[in-house]
Amino acid sequence: MAILMVIIFMLGYTAIALEHPLKINKTASALILGVLIWVIYVLGGESILDFTQNKDAFNLFLQSNPGGHFYEFISHNELLEHLGEISEILFFLMGAMTIVELVDKHDGFKIITDKINTTNKRKLLWIISFITFFLSAVLDNLTTSIVMVALLRKLIHNRNERWFFGGMVILAANAGGAWSPIGDVTTIMLWIGGQVTTLNIIVKTFIPSLLAMVVPLLFISFSMKGEITRPQLVNENSPKASDFESKLLFFMGVGALLFVPVFKTITHLPPYLGMLLGLGVLWVTTEILHRNKTDVEKHSFSVAGVLQKVDTPSILFFLGILIAVAGLQSAGHLNMLAAYLNEHIGNFYLVNIVIGTLSAVVDNVPLVAGAMGMYDLTIYPVDHSFWEFLAYCAGTGGSMLIIGSAAGVAVMGMEKIDFIWYLKKISGWALLGYLSGALTFYLLNVYLF
Repeated sequence: MAILMVIIFMLGYTAIALEHPLKINKTASALILGVLIWVIYVLGGESILDFTQNKDAFNLFLQSNPGGHFYEFISHNELLEHLGEISEILFFLMGAMTIVELVDKHDGFKIITDKINTTNKRKLLWIISFITFFLSAVLDNLTTSIVMVALLRKLIHNRNERWFFGGMVILAANAGGAWSPIGDVTTIMLWIGGQVTTLNIIVKTFIPSLLAMVVPLLFISFSMKGEITRPQLVNENSPKASDFESKLLFFMGVGALLFVPVFKTITHLPPYLGMLLGLGVLWVTTEILHRNKTDVEKHSFSVAGVLQKVDTPSILFFLGILIAVAGLQSAGHLNMLAAYLNEHIGNFYLVNIVIGTLSAVVDNVPLVAGAMGMYDLTIYPVDHSFWEFLAYCAGTGGSMLIIGSAAGVAVMGMEKIDFIWYLKKISGWALLGYLSGALTFYLLNVYLF
């Protein structure tokens, strides 16, 4: 049964990758995959835990619940715990997407798009990439990706051209998030856990992260020739926000997104609560702002109206993928993988490179959590190169596949980017950038730090 879980997982990922040839929406495949993983886990019961050597949690459950059954352990312990963590991501995603859609509905992004006058593809690609890289370090890679896709829709009319820019947004967002303590969920884990400090993570990983973006950017920009075509204005008869309303919603929306890491630092509450707080404030603001307008205009500019445009299939796709990975984590497959890497590779540079590569397939959060459990601070103390390199590899390695990171999944859902297209056009350059940054980190650590 344990091996069957892995087989089903691989088949599910294959169905997602072949979405267009199979003509089956990736969200459907992801939902079926997520549920099947847990069904097999329950049916396999203790045999799977025996195989993966992950019986400690179940034994603790039996001690506190004499006569308990395996399905009770799953429902009362494992599944509910994972559902809580997954819900945090989904509510965060919903809040961020709604805020971005609300700003977009008020034409708030014109403040930025009006400043970007160039139509040269190559120059625009560099501008977008560097904006994404540094914005991701301040916000996070997921929120930044959502914001940048909204900007791209205002700048580029051709969908296929937007795909190249979207691919670079994924690479730049993940690279930008890796060097900042608040830019990526895995870096946040290491920062909060005390494995890294703010200044040290920035100093040691900034240059490798920058190369992880710049190297692919150089090669991809060589293929970009000519000028982009700006989208034509549509729905001229639809309600339009005033200049004051556009600016107000833009600055409040950006402020709400920037407030999230501040909220987490001050309150130590999950980031999704800060995102929902920002959404609530914007909701009240728009209600007051448009209270004297007609019902049609009020609905058009309200959060209730904007929610209808939020990409629900992308959120469900996230749900299916995260549930599937959580099943493998609960069954012990990821812990077994971490132990295998530790036993058969040993060298922490190589271990981290493998972890980064695997994060293109399996969510980087449980991989990093497994590494944190395998190596405590007595083995690798605070600010040891192992932790910084783990942050870099786990943060940037997911760029090699479009479903390897939260940023990738968000862009894939919003722009309907094909998995195979990304694999052919972007993945190779992402791998080159990843290895370039890894080599640079190694050389800097050996000869400079």
